[in-house]
Amino acid sequence: MFEASDKPRLFGVPIGVDFGAALLRGLETRLSDAPPEAWGRVTIFVNTTRMRRHLDEQFAKGPPRLMPRIHLVTSLAKSLGLIGLEPANPSLRLRLQLRQAVSRLIDLQPDLAPPTAAFDLATSLASLLEELDDEGVDPASLSELDVADHSAHWARSLSLISILSGQDSDVFRGQSALNRDALTALLHRWHEAPPADPVIVAGSTGSRGTTRLLMEAVARLPQGAVILPGVDDDMPESVWNSLLKSAHQPDRHPEEDHPQYRFAALLHRLGMNSSDIVPWADQPPAAPARNQLVSLSLRPAPVTDQWRRDGPLLVESLPEATEGLTLIEAPTPRQEAGAIALALREAVEHGKSAALVTPDRTLARQVTAALARWSIIPDDSAGLPLHQSPPGRFLIETAALFGQPLDLASALSLLKHPLTASSDATRGQHLLFTGRFETWARRTGAPRFDSRTLAKWLAKAKADEATQVWARWLANLLEPVSEASTETLESRLSRHLTLAEALAAGPGQAGSGALWLEEAGEAAGLALTELRESAAYGGSVSNSDYSSLFRSFLGEKEVREASVAHPQVSIWGTIEARTRTLDLCILAGLNEGTWPATLPHDPWMNRSMRRDAGMLLPERRVGLAAHDFQLALGAKEVILSRSARSADAETVPSRWLNRLTNLLTGLNTPGVAALEAMQERGTRLLTVSTALARHTEDPLSPQPAPRPSPAPPPGVRPKELFVTSVATLIRDPYAIYARQVLRLRRLGPRAPEADAALRGTVLHAVMERCLVDGFTFAGDPDQVVAEFLALASEVIDDHIPWPATRRLWLGRLSAVAPELVRREASFQAAGTPVIVEEIGSIPLQNVDFKVAAKPDRIDALATGGCAVFDYKTSTKPPSAKEVEAFDKQLLLEAAIAEAGGFKSLGAQRAQRVGYISIGNPANSRDELLEIEGLWRPDAVLQELAALIVAYSDPEKGYTARRAPQLLVYASDYDHLSRYGEWDDTASPKTIPVGR
Repeated sequence: MFEASDKPRLFGVPIGVDFGAALLRGLETRLSDAPPEAWGRVTIFVNTTRMRRHLDEQFAKGPPRLMPRIHLVTSLAKSLGLIGLEPANPSLRLRLQLRQAVSRLIDLQPDLAPPTAAFDLATSLASLLEELDDEGVDPASLSELDVADHSAHWARSLSLISILSGQDSDVFRGQSALNRDALTALLHRWHEAPPADPVIVAGSTGSRGTTRLLMEAVARLPQGAVILPGVDDDMPESVWNSLLKSAHQPDRHPEEDHPQYRFAALLHRLGMNSSDIVPWADQPPAAPARNQLVSLSLRPAPVTDQWRRDGPLLVESLPEATEGLTLIEAPTPRQEAGAIALALREAVEHGKSAALVTPDRTLARQVTAALARWSIIPDDSAGLPLHQSPPGRFLIETAALFGQPLDLASALSLLKHPLTASSDATRGQHLLFTGRFETWARRTGAPRFDSRTLAKWLAKAKADEATQVWARWLANLLEPVSEASTETLESRLSRHLTLAEALAAGPGQAGSGALWLEEAGEAAGLALTELRESAAYGGSVSNSDYSSLFRSFLGEKEVREASVAHPQVSIWGTIEARTRTLDLCILAGLNEGTWPATLPHDPWMNRSMRRDAGMLLPERRVGLAAHDFQLALGAKEVILSRSARSADAETVPSRWLNRLTNLLTGLNTPGVAALEAMQERGTRLLTVSTALARHTEDPLSPQPAPRPSPAPPPGVRPKELFVTSVATLIRDPYAIYARQVLRLRRLGPRAPEADAALRGTVLHAVMERCLVDGFTFAGDPDQVVAEFLALASEVIDDHIPWPATRRLWLGRLSAVAPELVRREASFQAAGTPVIVEEIGSIPLQNVDFKVAAKPDRIDALATGGCAVFDYKTSTKPPSAKEVEAFDKQLLLEAAIAEAGGFKSLGAQRAQRVGYISIGNPANSRDELLEIEGLWRPDAVLQELAALIVAYSDPEKGYTARRAPQLLVYASDYDHLSRYGEWDDTASPKTIPVGR
């Protein structure tokens, strides 16, 4: 197949040529006169499964022939059937064993990392040990590194690496060590008897040590050859020489971030020059003029001054080079995704094959969602991360249940998950009970989900037997795991899966519901089988350790759903751009930090230590990403895309995009015109996609909404109000309309907080408990204060689940308890509490309406009559002017008491009304019952009657935010009234409704 040569054989496929098609064409040319069986004697080594699959597709196109043997360079022992080699430990087992070592190190040196980071650190450490084996670095040489100028952290990590990698046992032997041994055995076999049949390494750049050694050996075989992908034929010899020098001069910084550096390093090791790379197949690039432009823009930094010399030579070919280039500079990622989706849709319309190439998975999902507008499902090579699939999320949520109380938000998320109680017999009823419980819990502010909360709900809801069975099922499942402690990984995983399957099955059901069904469920099952097989090597885990480990493990897995993808539209990662080319290639996410990605932080060895040890430098990743970028730019049509802003900050254009645009700008008028044409094509895509998005959404009125004052018919207007709502009727009538007419009630938050409203509720409960239990405030003050605080502590503990909040609120109450006890003692001496949180009501005169009240406290005085009190937990009670104009609650309660509205009290003349400030007793004060001969309870009752009569008018509207108390007032119904489209200065508009 190959003629004899005294030099190693290096072939190249230029940028813009489909590598698989070129490989096949070159084989056809060289085997055209060979017998048919010659095809079957060819051995090809490729670097990825994806490349092998692409080659299989090329051979499958015909004509019928024997297939070459295609092997992976990453699994030589398995591919070549080499025997007698020490097997490698599974990757997960290796990492779990390393996790134990890292955990012990963290215990000894807590400043290293938090305990929950042990598995992630073990994963990075396993990668480092694999890299040592892959690069052939002798562990003994690590101890010789000079770390005197480094911090103690690096010396400590180097010591641990030396210990682990230098062990005589094969406990930490990974796949890279096996692959290295397999290569050694293969090279020994070839040394004894060089293969007479053709051996080819195709598509690899030689960025890894073992692969690089294989490429060097194959290139020197009598019938061996290495075929390099994406060789830059337009790069001058001087630039190649610069890269060659940086590859072997120890005093020079390696230019590893250049896309062609790996080829230069290979040339140096083989003792060859760039002119020794021979074209493999006679296939021209898709855009040769663009290849020249991109090659010049990506030249190494030390020779960027050549732009001035070589740039003008490209001016004549600029129209041809940029004709197929489009530049999208979107304001946001969402608009970028819309423009890309439109470009893919247009490609389908014109019968072109198209691919989105991006490392940004979030952007890829946004494009997929945008394509759904046209029912286009792209062929996504990455699939869905397992931890984002329904089974993955469900398993992660159940893993977090162990060893901690379950807050309401997490509980509702779990209960409403599509896999909870997913058996056909239980799902509908489960959702019904969950909805009922959520409504009650959010209205009452229940902060926790436990058996006590469920019992309160069952008692309040007067639940039937089915509801009680459901609640007991949940309590029996979740209560035991909340008390879990440290145990072995094997035991915890078993308990976790038992819990997850029981939750997925539902009450009274066997099996596991829909947890392990469909592609995502099957992928989750396979992943957990892998984890179960290695769990015995995981040691002990705490609750937080297990949750963190489990989430990290699932994050490594993917789900590939069997969807019917569109044959013309694909979404690729950057590595796919090496294997094939299409009519249209969209390079998206071209921002620093995305493409190229931010260099990962190595917690074990810094850059200097890596270079001294002969290991890979971080810039290698940038160089590989640059090579992918250059290859993708070789397509016939290319769209370059970025967003000027990410979700939370401004972005910086990718360095390669910056170089290209700067080069064009520096070419004066022709370059600027070419760049502007590229931008105009991108602007068109943005404009059209934005218009389409607006057209498909519900049209919005360009006019802002008026300040509403809805006027419902008299028959549906409220016929009864509590005195606490009277101030709302005066200040924000719209809230009364929404609550009483539309029957809309605000639900509490899913995650209750220890706010002022909850504190008020708790302190009211403390005083109610004292009055109901008949607590005696008379006696020795110190003893009474102590007993009062003990009672308060019980109430606070019953209502508040947060220990810190309990102590804080009890401490604040302790500071005012002596004064509060003294005042309560005087109240008890003057009278007896008769009404405590009891509802009473009376009808108003001249109108069909009742006013009701639930006072905090009404005392029957020893001297006759009654005293009406209202507890306040804020700093100050309402002022006299506020009571006069708005806050008429206390005086209305006195009026109801005088009219006999409270059955337990009877009709009693009010002798005293006042506010009792629990937060600061010194702010307590009484209200005047009579001013200038006017009895105020009767007066406010008449004023309320007049107000209700006014609202009986069918033309009278309930104005939104009529007289808010504060400038920062926020109504529960601002979104309903569309506040923001109008403000408090706008005139209200009466809107007849319900007629």
